[in-house]
Amino acid sequence: MTDQETREYYDEFSKRYEDKRRPNKGAGYHALIDDLEIEITERYGRGKDVLECGCGTGLILERIARFANRASGIDLSPGMLELAKGRGLDVREGSVTELPFDDASFDVTCSFKVLAHVPDIGRALAEMARVTRPGGVI
Repeated sequence: MTDQETREYYDEFSKRYEDKRRPNKGAGYHALIDDLEIEITERYGRGKDVLECGCGTGLILERIARFANRASGIDLSPGMLELAKGRGLDVREGSVTELPFDDASFDVTCSFKVLAHVPDIGRALAEMARVTRPGGVI
């Protein structure tokens, strides 16, 4: 799938993405996985600068922002980002294979449930490493 095809799919999916992701909407499994992702990120990112690659609507990033010094996100989908911006989050449109940030900009760079959808995972990991500060965590 090309970046454009992925963008179009997630723009459409953004309209229903959160339907079963919130605890008050029967999110069971998704809530459990989200909680584990937050726990892992907080372990390394409390008080630090964190980038979430593939932040979608900002459900995870919103929680990261509560403990991080700075929480930023990127996503291919303008539809997803519209919802994240509505949460007041620092997000940009971009691809994990071409991150729109300077070298060594973050202490922690994370991505959840995204890399399986990236054809060039090696390039994505190289970009995540590029924007992570020496001694940081990916």
